[in-house]
Amino acid sequence: MSDQQVDNSKRRFLLIATGIAGAVAGAGVATPFIASFFPSERAKAAGAPVELDISKLELGQQVTTEWRGKPVWVVKRTPEMLANLPKLDSKLTDPTSADSEQPEYCNNAARSIKPEIWVALGVCTHLGCSPTFRPDLAPADLGSDWLGGFYCPCHGSKFDLAGRVYSGVPAPKNLVIPPHKYITEARLLIGDDK
Repeated sequence: MSDQQVDNSKRRFLLIATGIAGAVAGAGVATPFIASFFPSERAKAAGAPVELDISKLELGQQVTTEWRGKPVWVVKRTPEMLANLPKLDSKLTDPTSADSEQPEYCNNAARSIKPEIWVALGVCTHLGCSPTFRPDLAPADLGSDWLGGFYCPCHGSKFDLAGRVYSGVPAPKNLVIPPHKYITEARLLIGDDK
């Protein structure tokens, strides 16, 4: 043996202490990295379903809410508005909504669960502008055959009161119908249909 005696207990203590310190440091570095794989509370809230009270919605009125950072329109259509929908089929690109994004339960002429209540994303399918609600009949700027609907001022796309796009405009598809369901007769849940 040499002049210096090796203290094995001190060496063991130093190895264990170094190992523990390394493990704590590794956990400290790994925690934010692993946490980044999970969505933040803000991100969860942005994608969460939105509940809307439609009890005070009047005939012919539109309300707007927000879901996933996009405007969602809810329109209470009048019997006249519903009666006008079939009259426009010949002027539309996709009158049966065969090439449109919508839940299966809205794959009907009114594109809705209940004919009088219509729900859609308020985003033009051309470049993402937000069209304006134009329920007026035959206005000077939209022509004598206009039976109400939505007009996109950005590039002139027109949609009827079921969100179906007119032929010959820049928008390629009908407005998107988000998943939704009725919780009660007066409460609508947008973003969840299960």
